[in-house]
Amino acid sequence: MADETEDQAAMAQWASENPDNADAWGLDDGGDGMLGAERILNQDEIDSLLGFDLSDDGDGDSTGIRAIINSALVSYERLPMLEIVFDRLVRLMTTSLRNFTSDNVEVSLDNISSIRFGDYLNSIPLPAILSVFRAEELDNYGLLTVDSNLIYSIVDVLLGGRRGTAAMRIEGRPYTTIERVLVQRMVEVVLADAKQAFEPLTPVNFTLDRLETNPRFAAIARPANAAILVKLRIDMEDRGGRIELLLPYATLEPIRKMLLQQFMGEKFGRDNIWESHLATELWTTQMEVRAVLDEQQVPLSRVIDLKVGDTLILNATPDSQVELRAGSIPLTRGRMGRRNHNIAVRCDAPLSQAAKKAVQRLR
Repeated sequence: MADETEDQAAMAQWASENPDNADAWGLDDGGDGMLGAERILNQDEIDSLLGFDLSDDGDGDSTGIRAIINSALVSYERLPMLEIVFDRLVRLMTTSLRNFTSDNVEVSLDNISSIRFGDYLNSIPLPAILSVFRAEELDNYGLLTVDSNLIYSIVDVLLGGRRGTAAMRIEGRPYTTIERVLVQRMVEVVLADAKQAFEPLTPVNFTLDRLETNPRFAAIARPANAAILVKLRIDMEDRGGRIELLLPYATLEPIRKMLLQQFMGEKFGRDNIWESHLATELWTTQMEVRAVLDEQQVPLSRVIDLKVGDTLILNATPDSQVELRAGSIPLTRGRMGRRNHNIAVRCDAPLSQAAKKAVQRLR
């Protein structure tokens, strides 16, 4: 008890000598000589610490504990070519959807972000239609989500709804067959545009696999896997909605090196001048070629016992073909003879497949 009294007295003395620091630490004796050791945070400070902002729609940068939790995600900025691909997709969709709906359609790119697949499934506003598509050349899947506003707007436009009136929405019922078919046609148009958007980078065919209304049945990756989320806004005068395109990082992994490019056709660490110079030097390189008449396998003990005058009998005749080799690579076969005062080999067979593959690797 005496120790606590001495500690409080020491703190009171320090607070009186340093009033500014005492206010910062919340050490105010309130005029009674007793110091308050606790400082209560207000709601704004708590939100800042946890990283939550009610005015933020989730598209901005996270701070606080929320930023620490999401720090394991890979930033989409590491794949800069994706921005060019999706900008091209926006231009293509603007034209194709105008032809599809015969209406004035404006497509805009809202946001490109990275998110965990499980978090995205939990954040999908229902009701919605989820289209699972397959990237054939990449051997994986992607997800395209159409929200309810766009679904009713597309149905209203394609079936001749009046302009200037909002699309009628009937909540609490499943989508009809007509609505699903119309949305499927629109999704096929978007996937065809996505194929053209990726065409300058790499040929990819996006084929629609199935339509789902329950996010649990649209699981194409593990919940903890990272994915790229692209939000597209589609406006048709007074109607419209949003399309969300999600591509897991596993889907983009086969073309990751292409997506790392800062511009189309960028080559990492390659110099065309140096490549041509290296090819020229390779063609003038001296190469040792061996003519092998015969090969035999003998015990090591016999090789050790060889003496001057011993005879080795070869399984070859004067008419046997000789094999030409460069190191361990067989080149061709021929017959041995004499030209002037030199021993010569005349090639009787074309270049072997192993030699052709070695030349192609050098090229």
